[in-house]
Amino acid sequence: MGARRLRVDWLACKAHGVCAELIPELITTDEWGYPLIAATPVPPELSEHAHRAVSGCPTLALKLVDVDVPEDSGSRRARRQRSGG
Repeated sequence: MGARRLRVDWLACKAHGVCAELIPELITTDEWGYPLIAATPVPPELSEHAHRAVSGCPTLALKLVDVDVPEDSGSRRARRQRSGG
């Protein structure tokens, strides 16, 4: 299996902050509680923590995807709407 990274489904995310609690090495939160995810792939030593964060998300908004999978336009659009852009 290739490198994987964390990705948020912005339409599903409700800013509970569980992901940041479960893997603070890769996720912090902004002032509204939405996740700020490291742009780097998940290191092998954090893989188990990343899986736990994905399964612990109360809205199932956190995903592990292959590094080469492009972000879909719906996610970008939701992020722009949230930021007012």
